[in-house]
Amino acid sequence: MQSLKQQIAQANLPKHIAIIMDGNGRWAKRQGLARVFGHKQGVQTVHNITEAAAELGIRYLTLYAFSTENWNRPKEEVDALMTLLVDTIALETPTLMNNNVRLLTIGDLSRLPENARRKFIDCIAQTAGNTGLSLVLALSYSSRWEITDMARRIAREAAKGRLTAENIDESTVSAYLTTAGIPDPDLLIRTSGELRISNFLLWQLAYAELYFTDRLWPEFSVEDFYTAIIDYQHRERRFGKTSEQVN
Repeated sequence: MQSLKQQIAQANLPKHIAIIMDGNGRWAKRQGLARVFGHKQGVQTVHNITEAAAELGIRYLTLYAFSTENWNRPKEEVDALMTLLVDTIALETPTLMNNNVRLLTIGDLSRLPENARRKFIDCIAQTAGNTGLSLVLALSYSSRWEITDMARRIAREAAKGRLTAENIDESTVSAYLTTAGIPDPDLLIRTSGELRISNFLLWQLAYAELYFTDRLWPEFSVEDFYTAIIDYQHRERRFGKTSEQVN
């Protein structure tokens, strides 16, 4: 009998997978632990899924790590998350280099503490020459923030006479988003059983396949990841066309 990994068709891999990593706090609560322990366990899942994606040949993996709304959480949890982010990047940079993984980030990094921002910038610079998987961390990110920022920057360019209303099309919008140069996700995975997108990549997910699982992020396994990809590969992606046109 074939393993789940062997069932994945290499010719039909999603080029870009995005994941809403949800359920760290609920997982910790079930264990009778503080929420931060759930986040620490979630880091191990990030490590496992990133390695699995790189081994499969996925080109882009975007992880929703911290939203703009998360700044409203209790200060002690936010502080613990920022410390965890810094420590994790410092520890994982050699692994990223060994696995030929390039780190990218999207979001309002200006809101991050200086030490966290510096660590990310250093890691991005160190891994810039890697040619395998691109790991994109969405930090201090939300789609409404991104779209507002895009509109503001386009308006500035128009005010300077560099853009006209007639020249603004979908490609213009994409070029002014934080994901410029990154292909739109083919597959979105959300853990924890919640059935919503939560202000994540609203423009970019227009034609993504959506996959929801009841697994909490700390318990989401590599086998669960393979299962999501296999499910994706059994779907017909029509992009507005009929089945007959696609086939």
